[in-house]
Amino acid sequence: MGVQKLDHCASVLKAIAHPIRIAIIELLEEHERLSVSEIHEKLQVEQAVASHHLGILKNKGVLVSYREGKNMLYQLKHRQITRIIEIMERCSTV
Repeated sequence: MGVQKLDHCASVLKAIAHPIRIAIIELLEEHERLSVSEIHEKLQVEQAVASHHLGILKNKGVLVSYREGKNMLYQLKHRQITRIIEIMERCSTV
């Protein structure tokens, strides 16, 4: 694997390395696509907090977004990203 691809992989791993962002990914795996409002309600966090974390995930290419009426909807760009979280859960000793 080339250095550029390794840099991208490291960047994506850093982006998902936060409890709220992991929770967002798991929600989107379960629900396929959700609005910011739905995400912040389900996670019980402020809407600004949800928007911040969604922005990070979108900027790193983990999520895609599109407008539907007044709502901005988010979904996973590649559903395989959830496998990383599943592997980490299996490796956890906690």
